[in-house]
Amino acid sequence: MRRARSGHTYIFVVGGVMSGVGKGVASASIGKVLAARGLSVNLMKIDPYLNVDAGTMNPTEHGEVFVLDSGLETDQDMGNYERFLGRDLGPEDYMTSGMVYASVIARERNLGYEGKCVEAIPHVRDQIIERIKKSAELGKTDITVVEVGGTVGDFQNALYFDAARVMKLEYPDDVLFVMVSYLPIPGTLGEMKTKPTQSAVRELNSYGVQPDIIIARSAHSLDQKRKDKLAISCSVRPEHIISAPDVDSIYDVPLNFERDKLSDVFLEILDLEAKKPVDLSDWKDFAKRAHNGGTKVKIGIVGKYFDTGDFVLSDAYLSVIEAIKFSAYAEDAKAEIDWINAKDIQSGALPIEELGAYDGIIVPGGFGETGIEGKIRAAQYAREHAIPYFGLCYGLHMLVIEYARHVAGMEGANTTEINQDTPYPVIDILPEQRERLARKDYGGSMRLGAYPCALSEGSVVRDAYGVAEVSERHRHRYEINPKYVQELEEKGLVFSGRWTEGDLKEIAELPKSVHPFYVGTQFHPELKARPLSPHPLFTAFIRAAISRSGK
Repeated sequence: MRRARSGHTYIFVVGGVMSGVGKGVASASIGKVLAARGLSVNLMKIDPYLNVDAGTMNPTEHGEVFVLDSGLETDQDMGNYERFLGRDLGPEDYMTSGMVYASVIARERNLGYEGKCVEAIPHVRDQIIERIKKSAELGKTDITVVEVGGTVGDFQNALYFDAARVMKLEYPDDVLFVMVSYLPIPGTLGEMKTKPTQSAVRELNSYGVQPDIIIARSAHSLDQKRKDKLAISCSVRPEHIISAPDVDSIYDVPLNFERDKLSDVFLEILDLEAKKPVDLSDWKDFAKRAHNGGTKVKIGIVGKYFDTGDFVLSDAYLSVIEAIKFSAYAEDAKAEIDWINAKDIQSGALPIEELGAYDGIIVPGGFGETGIEGKIRAAQYAREHAIPYFGLCYGLHMLVIEYARHVAGMEGANTTEINQDTPYPVIDILPEQRERLARKDYGGSMRLGAYPCALSEGSVVRDAYGVAEVSERHRHRYEINPKYVQELEEKGLVFSGRWTEGDLKEIAELPKSVHPFYVGTQFHPELKARPLSPHPLFTAFIRAAISRSGK
């Protein structure tokens, strides 16, 4: 006899052996294949660090900060979740240990525990469970997929595993566990080894949790012999061990999962009925274009968050990279992206003339003075040589500073973020931010989240969007100084987007009659780009770049 059900299904995704093997992509892909069966799904990320959010983390160490409509600064996995599901997620879909402990302590200070001794178990654990259930309730979905960051054995994950164990006891038929584990192939042996995964499963068992499904990550596909070995050693049925070899594109992962009929496995274990046959046709078409793009378009990203030892950390600009790709694929093109360190331009190590080899230049977001003159020179070169230029947040600031200096005659123009004594502070701090910085209120205090923006008739951006007003996500403290707007407009710069509720300019551009594409946005359009619905501004930029490549 079946037990009473909760009315909601929870799938916990945990990591084994090592981090960085694609647990976030696996979680997003699980959501995608279940949604393809007509089930409504929300995805939730748990980060076990004590930061309240991801906003204060160094992007060269942690990767990009992904901002939700609500303004919550989150881990970059939330970006993958939104891109795979094709919809926005809410603040309840993200949790950190910092959030959990802060809420427990605040409740204790307000006598919310009625004078009891507050402890990790049960109080912190129960707060975790409460947040997971709230995500399911507010999401109004059939299934919640919960990714627990880190790996089995990480000390800081113990409370999350215990929370999942308790939920399994409460809803035994509605909670399922997936372990994403790595099977190494040591070069000296040339043989795929299952022992690390066996050990990881035993470690998970020590928390009272047994995986129902193992997703086996490796350089190559898992053979039947190793499936059988894992099955007998880990008490998981062979057909519930899913091979996940390395692929050229993360967008192939849902398709690979469905080749192993992963959605059927979930439905079978959970005794759920699909609402429709598998339909991934749109996703297949997208993945095909991703592999077979025709026209090559060369894009240079001039940034500063590339240095991490001897490696290039492209994760700092992950959403920008994906937005470029989506728009290129939609135009039957393939973007060849180069990382250009702004410090090399500034120092002269990279001659500025080398930017002429690119079909388009992007200056993405950032903070601080490192490489700023290199970015300004890149904006100037793109303007003077008719190279499509797209400035995102800080890239808008560079565009305005460059134009003020070299066209409007404002020698020494700058942002007060870099030079408080500049004679022309064309970029200045938002008034409400000045007080926050004075009291060192840094965390979660920027202008964050979605704000409406009105677009000027006949502008480049209005033509690209095809509508008069849009909503875009922000993450900044500094803005275009309204004192200099009229003077810059008189010199030809067009401020084509404005905040509908105040005197803030959100977009600057040059008309098409002057430049093929020269646009800067205060917001971050990359955060809204989706595989099946590319962002219109990135698409307009790519079209201009393709036109240049054809010439």
